[in-house]
Amino acid sequence: MHDPTLIAGRTALVTGASTGIGAEFARQLAARGAHLILVARSLDKLDALAADLRAKHQLDVFTMQLDLSTPNASARLFQRVSDLGRSVDFLVNNAGFSSLGPTAELDPDQVPGIVNLNVEVIMENTVRALPPMIARGGGVIINIAGTGAFQPGPYMAARTASAAFILSFTQAVHAENTDRGVRVFALCPGPTATPMTSGQTSPLGKMRTPDQVVATALKALGNRKASVVDGRLNNLVARIGSRLPEPLVLAMATRIMKRTTAAH
Repeated sequence: MHDPTLIAGRTALVTGASTGIGAEFARQLAARGAHLILVARSLDKLDALAADLRAKHQLDVFTMQLDLSTPNASARLFQRVSDLGRSVDFLVNNAGFSSLGPTAELDPDQVPGIVNLNVEVIMENTVRALPPMIARGGGVIINIAGTGAFQPGPYMAARTASAAFILSFTQAVHAENTDRGVRVFALCPGPTATPMTSGQTSPLGKMRTPDQVVATALKALGNRKASVVDGRLNNLVARIGSRLPEPLVLAMATRIMKRTTAAH
């Protein structure tokens, strides 16, 4: 797949695919003719989505129930893919955990799972998928970071720190593979209306929608950017915010997120 915009007939693996951005990736990739491997914890939602996509597009759609926050989840995932006799041509690392509230109120026992889901699995999935793509001369890896990658987020500290890791990691992997036929980039959505954000509001006004986010990602297949921010206003805030003095950024973010947390 030397041309990353050519999706028809390829196999796409999408994590966190039962709802929100992941489910929308499944819909838009299927509409372009991709066979799918859909992964999430909720098998009922996955199976319902898969049945709908098979009926509409006459494609192969496989579902896998897997909690990616658990140890060795990436190894188990790729073993299942191998058992299907499939190769991953298009990888969307979308599954992630987002907490809202003071870090002091996090359950310490949940921290390893958060780090595993938001950081380790994305890195390991990328490392597992990349060599076969290089050997075949093409492929796509999209890692979901978020606009929080560009500045710290008080009251969402774990999520924004994870996003910063994913952004930096993905930018580096992109640079390593620009001439090897594999398109690698970080997708950075801002506040997006998904089940995960139910009841939350955006300080920037109206939230973006999953179909807008995925359309941004698929449009970016045709360029060479290492990171793509969804939405013009989100892009402006993310890029400017990363250049402001640290005390100002932290003060502004703290005020905004305090209001968001109180409203939630």
